[in-house]
Amino acid sequence: MKRRLAGLVRRKTTTTRQPSSYAIETRGCQMNVSDSGIVRRMLEKEYRETSVEEAEMVLLNTCAIRDKAEQKVWTRIGELKKEGKRVGVLGCMAERLKGDLLKHVEVVAGPDSYRGLPGLLKTGGVDARLGRETYADVRTNLNFVSIQRGCDNMCSFCVVPFTRGRERSRPVESIVAECEGRRGEITLLGQNVNSYADFTVGGSLLEHTTGFEPFVARKKNAGSAVRFAELLSRVSEAAPEARIRFTSPHPKDFPDDLLDAIAQIPNVAKNIHLPAQSGSNEVLARMRRGYQVETYEALVERARERIPNVTFSSDFIAGFCGETEEDHEKTLGLIRRVGYDNAFLFKYSKRPKTHAAYRYEDDVPVEVKKRRLNELISEFDKGRRRLAEEAVGRVHSVLFEGPAPKQPHTHWVGTNDARRKVIFPMAHHFFLKKGEDFVRVRVKETNGTALFGDIVS
Repeated sequence: MKRRLAGLVRRKTTTTRQPSSYAIETRGCQMNVSDSGIVRRMLEKEYRETSVEEAEMVLLNTCAIRDKAEQKVWTRIGELKKEGKRVGVLGCMAERLKGDLLKHVEVVAGPDSYRGLPGLLKTGGVDARLGRETYADVRTNLNFVSIQRGCDNMCSFCVVPFTRGRERSRPVESIVAECEGRRGEITLLGQNVNSYADFTVGGSLLEHTTGFEPFVARKKNAGSAVRFAELLSRVSEAAPEARIRFTSPHPKDFPDDLLDAIAQIPNVAKNIHLPAQSGSNEVLARMRRGYQVETYEALVERARERIPNVTFSSDFIAGFCGETEEDHEKTLGLIRRVGYDNAFLFKYSKRPKTHAAYRYEDDVPVEVKKRRLNELISEFDKGRRRLAEEAVGRVHSVLFEGPAPKQPHTHWVGTNDARRKVIFPMAHHFFLKKGEDFVRVRVKETNGTALFGDIVS
């Protein structure tokens, strides 16, 4: 135990010259994008940020959710060292490997250790202590606003609780202040974003998704928290001209008042990311997801009843431990029945420290995983094309992004609530700001992926 604790914070014994400049490369989720903004704030007074080509030290903000992501980081470390760069590793991979990385890089800092990064760059070493950090006082001016960090769900396949720690939420007032007056899009971020709870002020009672109560435990002191639905309302009032999104949620934390908030607050995107992971109850039980397929689909139906034109995205894992062909067919069936505008589909990758790594055999052959993943992708694509056809004829709120890449002189492009690309003819009497202004577009046709239409007043 003493040896493990000693590796959490360790300075190099040899003299390390302070780098004159740095660059950041960000990999992985949107939370890492937000965290890179936090790192920049921490370093801006003492260090000059520049391009990777010019920087003396390159900081890699890393992901550890799959082995493939880590292998890419190792490859990148080798490339940078061949170029003569000094390298630091931040993020989830830093938290997972800690001092083991010091054999290969100068600086290792976990997600809760960025306040100490200015000093760490001077000395070299590792600081990978998990804590209660939320960086509530740090303003990044990014469209990604971190509101909650960590995860208590302990899904059997997931390394996040070990790299991000226990759940904790930022005070509501600090979030509202950061969002005040924003335009364009605001994405509220958390490892389990809809479990948000600010216990520092009075608020609403903690509730879980209808039908999920047998599978989840209620938290203590539930009556003294501002919950996620209330936070959405507060952010909407603070930034009425912004479109509000949130990720990544858990299905168990969608009580009816949250569905109603999404429906009733006009500038909350009518798109819900609803990670399913599998369509088999047997696999879900091994994953320790805390719900069954029937309760998941009931949530989808309640969302459709309460939120007009709601769309969904999801996550699925192909080839989890013990997954049979019958289990796989059930997952294909769920994708077919629900229909998703977007999905993140991956082969299962065993992660150290997880329940699955300790208790289950990774017994699905790699070639079977690949085949099943391709079948999931194919089924998802069919549903996505069908949903694109259903979007024709409707008026969509579209965030202006600029000239359409394939028609830059005649057409503009933007994204709708479902993150679909919408392409429409230029209207020169409109003066639009990229990433800030919205237009209403009536969709007339689709190629199965993008939507095409005209601006309406």
